Amino acid sequence: MTEVTAALRSEFAPTGKLRVGLNMSNFLLTRTDAATGQPRGVAHDLAQELGRRLGLAVELCPYPNPGALADAANKGVWDVGFLGAEPLRANEIDFTPAYVEIDSTYLMPPGSAIKDIAEVDRKGIRIIVPDKAAYELYLSRTIKNAELVKEPGADNSFKRFVDEKFDALAGLRPRLISDQAKLPGSRILDGSFTAVQQAAGVPKGRTAAAKYLSAFIEDAKASGLVAKAIKDNNVVGLTIAKAA
Repeated sequence: MTEVTAALRSEFAPTGKLRVGLNMSNFLLTRTDAATGQPRGVAHDLAQELGRRLGLAVELCPYPNPGALADAANKGVWDVGFLGAEPLRANEIDFTPAYVEIDSTYLMPPGSAIKDIAEVDRKGIRIIVPDKAAYELYLSRTIKNAELVKEPGADNSFKRFVDEKFDALAGLRPRLISDQAKLPGSRILDGSFTAVQQAAGVPKGRTAAAKYLSAFIEDAKASGLVAKAIKDNNVVGLTIAKAA
């Protein structure tokens, strides 16, 4: 790891505190502590360790979804963000390698004849997906024939999927497992249309901070810190990303 200097601290935290943006819609990586009302989870634990190594106090900045977090990257309101690494977001954020991956697939309604992910992108098929999720951005680039409908939030997406009889609900596999339990007869398709790369990042222009943050993420994977955070938070459904 690069030596931590006053110049590096200043680049990371121009206000004197390390302001960490968290995507609170990703229940695998973040949650709200019932007792304190404060953010907790895997991303929180990594942020606290980063702050400890830098010798900086951490100020948590929760956002309701990854789109809101990414949209604030150029507004000077956060210093490090934890969210899905997606090409469109890389215009404003320098991302680290991924620290975990999450499979994205489809939930099919009862009676659906579709058996394979490749069958979903067809004329006449209506897919609903949470707006501004990393996998929504992926589908917006890649879906050619089906109709893609975007809805704010996973809860709203599931409700519309059921009420309006959509042909497919796109989502993270762990979330779709809980949705499937609420809809008897529904099925989750095998495989994935993409694996969301969950990473950390800094706003564009902080070159030294970006380099240090990438080294931190690689060390967190190799040292077992990511695995410990997953275990400590009792999370199921995350795959630790391979070394970059």
